[in-house]
Amino acid sequence: MAKKITKKIKLVIAAGKATPAPPVGTALGPAGINIGEFVTKFNEATREMTGALVPAEISVYEDRTFDFILKTSPASSLIMKAIGIEKGSGKTPIQKAGSITRKQLEEIAQTKMVDLNANDLDSAVKIIAGTCRSVGVEVR
Repeated sequence: MAKKITKKIKLVIAAGKATPAPPVGTALGPAGINIGEFVTKFNEATREMTGALVPAEISVYEDRTFDFILKTSPASSLIMKAIGIEKGSGKTPIQKAGSITRKQLEEIAQTKMVDLNANDLDSAVKIIAGTCRSVGVEVR
């Protein structure tokens, strides 16, 4: 018989840098799971991705055990990393933060394909291009 899930928690944490301090400890403490165990497992699983933001979906069971699924980094952080900027434009339609090529969009879309609601690469590229506009990045 499968364990019953009592809570689902979604967090975005820097890869390999999870600590029991907030926001991780504050989110997991009320769920009653062992925070130290989660931090150790998360850091071990994301050791190879150092520097990237990694979304984690944590399922907490009745007996206070847990498991988690790692997702791909947010599209906006992949875009900013690809063009080498720290943050997007504060005045999106007026001021541009940078520009990105179609080839870079395709690479990001390939990376994000498992998490996107797209059937083919072309529609995935359109989704990523929309995120570019939101961040203030011009698509060339």
